[in-house]
Amino acid sequence: MAHFLLFYDAAPDYLQRRGEFRDAHLRLAWAAAARGELVLGGALDAPVDGAVLLFQGEDAAVAEDFARNDPYVLAGLVREWRVRAWTTVVGKQAMTPVKPASL
Repeated sequence: MAHFLLFYDAAPDYLQRRGEFRDAHLRLAWAAAARGELVLGGALDAPVDGAVLLFQGEDAAVAEDFARNDPYVLAGLVREWRVRAWTTVVGKQAMTPVKPASL
């Protein structure tokens, strides 16, 4: 298992148009969370110009598949998206914990 960050860059009219697609987007997100794939997700604030979603899975496909099926992406509310592997080393959910010798 590994962590993956899905970055969304929002279209300029994202806030004006998201209401129409929000329920479908949230259904997809909560279903992914129920399967243990989506750990956290939400919009960036001040300005609301994108979002970040944290996934866990065997490979980046878990996040890529989500983005390809997301109503926000399909409707053009997200103008660009990308997935990056994230090497998590600190915290209870770190996939590759690294502790100093003194701990």
